[in-house]
Amino acid sequence: MLEIEVKVRVADLKAIREQLPALGAVPDKERYHEINTLFDFRSGILYEKREALRLRAVGKKAFLTFKGTPQKSRKFKVREEFETEVKNLKQLQKILKALGLIPVFRYEKYRTIFKKGRLKICLDETAAGNFIEFEGEREKIVRFSRLLRIFKKEWIKLDYIQLLKKSGKKGSVPYSSSLPSLESPPAKSSS
Repeated sequence: MLEIEVKVRVADLKAIREQLPALGAVPDKERYHEINTLFDFRSGILYEKREALRLRAVGKKAFLTFKGTPQKSRKFKVREEFETEVKNLKQLQKILKALGLIPVFRYEKYRTIFKKGRLKICLDETAAGNFIEFEGEREKIVRFSRLLRIFKKEWIKLDYIQLLKKSGKKGSVPYSSSLPSLESPPAKSSS
C-alpha cells in the first residue's frame, strides 16, 4: 500500500478536535497510548536505506509495519507501507532476534483518530510536541488542510523519529523518547 501523509505542529489539539466534526470528520478511535519500537540490523542497513521496521503496541494488540524508502515529493511524505497485526508478540520478538534484528529506537505517543471518507486525521501527542497528521490522497489532504486554515508552508514531511531526534529527546535503546505523563491515565475527552 502507498502511504501519503503530512504532519503539522499544533499548539492546541483541543481546538483542532472541536473543529473536526463541523468539517465532516467523524471520530474513529478515541485517545489511546502507543509504544513504538523500531528494529534494524546491527549494520544499520534499514536506516541507511531510509526504511523502517516498526513494532507498535497498543494495549494488548501489536502491529508489525514495514515502511519503504520515501519517494520523491516536494510536499508529501510518500512511501510504501505494509502492516499486519501480530497475534503472539513474544514469538515475533524471538523471530526478529533470530533474524539479527535489534531494537534501535523507541518512542511513545497518544493518538486520537478521526476520518473523513478515506482521509485519516490523527491528533498526536508526543514528547516532541503535538501534531495533526493527515493520511490519504493528496487532493483530500490539501482540501481538508485548507478547511482548517493550515497551509502547505506549515507541512512537515519528517517522521516522529526524526522529529524526536531533532528535539533532543534521547534515552535508552540507544534512542528513546517517552511522554512525561505516561504514569497518569489518559484524559477523558469532552466529545
